[in-house]
Parts: sequence; C-alpha cells; structure tokens
Amino acid sequence: MPDGTPSTFDLEDGLPRVPVPALADTADRFVAWSSPLLDDDQRAATRAAVDQLLRPDGPGPVLQAALEDYAAAPSTHSWLDEFWESRYLGRRDRIALNANFFFLFRPSSDPAESDQAGRAAALILGALDHQHQVDTGALPPARRRGEPMTMEQHKFLFSATRIPGEEQDTARTPYTDAWPGPSRERHVVVFARGHAFRLDVLGPDGTPHTASEIADALRRLRASVGGTGAGVGRLTTKARAEWARSRDALRAEDPANAAALEEIETALFCVSLEDVAPTDDTSRGKELLAGDASNRWFDKAVTFVVFPDGEAGINTEHCRLDGTTVLALVDGIFAMSTAEHAERLGARSQGEPATTEIRFELTDERAADVRAAGEDFTAFADSVATRLVVFDDRGSDRAKELKVSPDAFAQLAYQLAHRRAKGFVGATYESIATLQFHHGRTEAMRVVTPEILAFTAAMDDASADGDARRDAFDAAAEAHGRRARACQAGDAPEQHLWELSLIQQRRGEELGATEPLEVVDSPGWRIMRDDFMSTSSAPSVNVRVFGFGSTSTQCIGVAYVLLPDRWIVHLSTPAAVGEEMERFADELRAAVDEIEALLAAR
Repeated sequence: MPDGTPSTFDLEDGLPRVPVPALADTADRFVAWSSPLLDDDQRAATRAAVDQLLRPDGPGPVLQAALEDYAAAPSTHSWLDEFWESRYLGRRDRIALNANFFFLFRPSSDPAESDQAGRAAALILGALDHQHQVDTGALPPARRRGEPMTMEQHKFLFSATRIPGEEQDTARTPYTDAWPGPSRERHVVVFARGHAFRLDVLGPDGTPHTASEIADALRRLRASVGGTGAGVGRLTTKARAEWARSRDALRAEDPANAAALEEIETALFCVSLEDVAPTDDTSRGKELLAGDASNRWFDKAVTFVVFPDGEAGINTEHCRLDGTTVLALVDGIFAMSTAEHAERLGARSQGEPATTEIRFELTDERAADVRAAGEDFTAFADSVATRLVVFDDRGSDRAKELKVSPDAFAQLAYQLAHRRAKGFVGATYESIATLQFHHGRTEAMRVVTPEILAFTAAMDDASADGDARRDAFDAAAEAHGRRARACQAGDAPEQHLWELSLIQQRRGEELGATEPLEVVDSPGWRIMRDDFMSTSSAPSVNVRVFGFGSTSTQCIGVAYVLLPDRWIVHLSTPAAVGEEMERFADELRAAVDEIEALLAAR
C-alpha cells in the first residue's frame, strides 16, 4: 500500500484478543442481569445454581481453567472460536427466515439502473469492486474512534456457502486451509423463475465485463426463461439435518447434480431476479426475508435480490457474517457510481458474457422432496407477520438534542411500548459489536435492568410527576449505556457461561468435570434468554429497511435503522401473536411521542 497505509488485514494480528472474563465476575453479572425478570423463588434457585458453578470442588473452576488454556494457545484467535461454530453451524432448525437477515437498499438515481437488469448489473460491478479491494488489500481497515477494527469477516463475503450436515454444518469459504487465499472464481449464479444460471461476470483473464454487457446478458437470460424451473433452492429452506440428507441423496443420484452444486457453492455470490414487484417497503421486506424459495439459495453468504422495477436488497447467511460487515459491502457499493467502480476495476468490453443454465437431474423422489420443501416453507413464511414503523421526522439527531444516547432512547421506547402492549417487561436481546478485538464478532446484551423496570413503572404511575419520570428515564438510560459499554468490552456473562457448558459437554469426562453446569438449566438462564424482543440496529444511509425473523413463538424481532433524520423499525413475529405486535407498534409511536415531550420539557 502507498505511503505506509496498512492493507486490509495488516492490523489484525495486532488487535487485542477478546478477554476471558473471570468466573466470579461472570457469576455476579449473571445474577444481576437475570434478577429483574425473576420472582423470589426463581432468584433463590438461580443463586443455588451459581453457587454450584463457583464451588471450589465443582465443575466451574476446572472448565474455566480449560477455557483459559485454550484462549492462551498460539493457534487460538479468540476463546469464542469454537463457540461461534456451535452457535451458528450447530443450529438444527431452518436458517431461511429464522437466521438469515436482509437489507432493502435505497433507490438508485442512475437512469441506467431503473430496470431490473440495469440495477442488477450495477450491484454486481459494485460487489466485484469490493471483492477486488478486499483481495488486493486495498480496502482500508475500518476504525472506530480512531482505533482499528477486525476485518476478518470480509474474507467470507465472496464464494462463501454454508454446507448442511447431519449433526453440524460447515462453512465452505476461501481464505481457509481447504481453500487457501482469495477466490479465483469468475462467475455468479443468477436465479430466475426457479432456473439457475452460471454467468461469467469476469473474463478469462479475470477482467470484469462492462455494466452494459452484464445488463444485456441478464436481459437475454431473463427473456430465455419460459416455464418454472426445478427450484432446487427450496431444499435450502429445510431444517439442517433434513437438508443434509436431501443434499447427499441429490449428489448420489446423478453426477450432474454434484457438478451443479459445485457451480452454486463456489459462485462469487447469487443474484435473484424476481417476478413480483411489491409496491411498499413492508412487502419488499417480506420478499427479501423469505420470498420465492425456488429463486433462492439461502445457504449462500450473499444474494442480491432485484425486483422488476429496479428496487433491490440483499439476503445474507449469518454463520460467518454479521451486519456490520455486510453494511460495509453495501456502503462500498454505494460509495461511488457504477462507472467509477468499473474504472477502478478496469472493466472493459469483451463481448457477451458466457451464460450456462445449471441443471439438476431429479428423480421422482427428489422432485417430490423439492416440492414438499417449497410448500412447507411457503406455509412457514405465511405464518410470520411483519410491520414497519417509520419515524420520518425523528432520528439520532433529535435524541442528541434531548441529551440522550440514541440507542438508549430507542431501547427504552421499546421497553415502554412492550409493557403497555403486553402488560409486562420481557426478556430482551440486543446485539453489541466487539469488532475492536482480534476476530471479534458480537456480544449478547440483555437489556432489562432494575432501572428499566422503574422507568416503565413511573411512566404509568399517575402519582409520578414529570421530574420523577425524567429522573427514572435518565437512570435507565445511564444503566443501559453502562451495560452496552461492558458488553463492548467483553464483560458479559451469557456467552461465557454457554461456552463453559459446551466445554463440559465436549470434554467433561477428560477434564474430570462430569457434573453438568446447573446454571444453564436455572430459572435465570431460561427466563433471561427466552426473548420477548430480539433487537439489532444497522445504521446506514444506504439502507431503507433492515429485518430478520423472530426467535421464538412469543418474540418480536426488532430490527432498526436509526439515522440522524429518521428511524425505521421492522417488526416480525409469529402470525399467531400478530395482534400483540400490532399493539406494540401502536404503543411504540405513542411511547416515542411521550418520551420526546417528557425530555423536551426539562
């Protein structure tokens, strides 16, 4: 890099490792974090389980020592290395809608990108430029308050695919021992009406085609599609072990199927050309979250979804990627025009890009399997209710004017709305980025504090005046900020206790720690983690809507884009409790108005 500027991954090895929390500190935090949600009997049972964890002759100290040894090993990047494998690749339910997340992009102002093919070509070139920046080390390391952050996840944006397994999935990606260095693949996979096509967007020497050549190829491809294709991507909506068995059967039934899977799994990314053209952002979000499963490969790390009117977004597989990295890709695409991306890439006219349909040979049994998976997923997607709550006139700037952290303002509004909609404050998760650490990802914050309980109670206490309510709000906002900062520093209990439990399951007999950890079966653990709201934010001016599914039968998934001048909240929940979500949405509007008026009256 010129002028001594560090390349993309130069600073990674110099980043501090995620600290291993002390066992006693984690025990104290767990008791404090879970207590506001428990009654006296539940607190006592939880305290007894924590005492077992801390007992000198119990399993806790042995497991903690094993974790510290693992964290100190030269080959370990983070003590969470195995935890992330278990958390993401170990889940056995479907990832489609349950785990994948989406962003709906802002519109393009370029007339050449006003139709489906033109918009898709622009996204392809922008993504290829980002890949080139990553693979050549030209993408500067991200910084927060001047300090560098991990860039490791950028290695897993392109040619990355999750592979289903019977007991645990794997991730097939470049920059690994099995696939050293960056991907040298030249193709993307394009889905249209259940058909899959290989499109070579890079020429034989690795030079990109022009945007107009790619757009013309997409138009010809789209026009060539007659009836509905096999839609084998529907299989990726199945629960993971079921999909693993279907994939094994698919590969065994015909050599052509193994070759087809290879084309899809090694592709740089996928592009879905949709038939439907939703007319509002709520409907666009639902299509990006689930959509037509015959036109998806949910295991692919990155899928750009483009509608006939040029509206577009992205669906992302989560096992190697968090929202911050995907936002960096999106912001990189929108940072310059398509012409500027093409110039930086050296794109040139090379004639029509090579296009080949990817064909599967399906037995009657496998075709029935594909149809059944599609029907099951359609029913599942129909059982999810979504809604947008948009504040066009309020955002982070207004919160700052009111002298409060924007995220604290948002989270306290969610808590007040939930109490009023459902009659109680429930367990709430918030994702906190820990990217300042070597291979850092996220920490699990549990939002509910004693101060939040006091604040929500004060807001509905007729005897509490404005000063009392403001004092309660300020105390709750300060407590929220303290906990968020602790999580960002790695000082949080949940992932630590979870990994200790996993070590006990994996190595308990070897370590002489055969006694299971009672703490992960305690009321505090079960209730604290049984989400009534799962929340995460994605602040980018290039994103109109961010969304994901709910995490349980009573949970509301709360994904929000909090910008200086606006705030967009995407809600999702099982349709069976959809009325509660609708009440929450209405109460959220009222809560925001009420809190704003309260703070403005200081």
